[in-house]
Amino acid sequence: MNGPSNQNHRRFPRRAAFIIAEYTVKEGTFREIIKNIGATGVFIHTWRRIAEDQSIELNFPVFEFENQLRVTGRVVRSSPKGFSVVFDQPIDGLICKEGHFPEIVHESNR
Repeated sequence: MNGPSNQNHRRFPRRAAFIIAEYTVKEGTFREIIKNIGATGVFIHTWRRIAEDQSIELNFPVFEFENQLRVTGRVVRSSPKGFSVVFDQPIDGLICKEGHFPEIVHESNR
């Protein structure tokens, strides 16, 4: 093993997700699946090559399908399976309280 995973360095934990997000980067505007989410970032599954170290704007439902959250951030890691985003500001509603992750909307429950 090459060392500790990025997961161990996160300020806030992430959880598995299946949320359709629309995002805009210099490559264009696309819709993909958020595979994990936390208060400070997400991992988006895609086959597209998204350049690292660029700004991104995302729109997706978090707590209710009808309400889209709009956040900005930076692409910090990219791989053939997708890319990681760190938000400019944490999403307050996703900060774990007393060890419990808040309930989020899940596309598979739609």
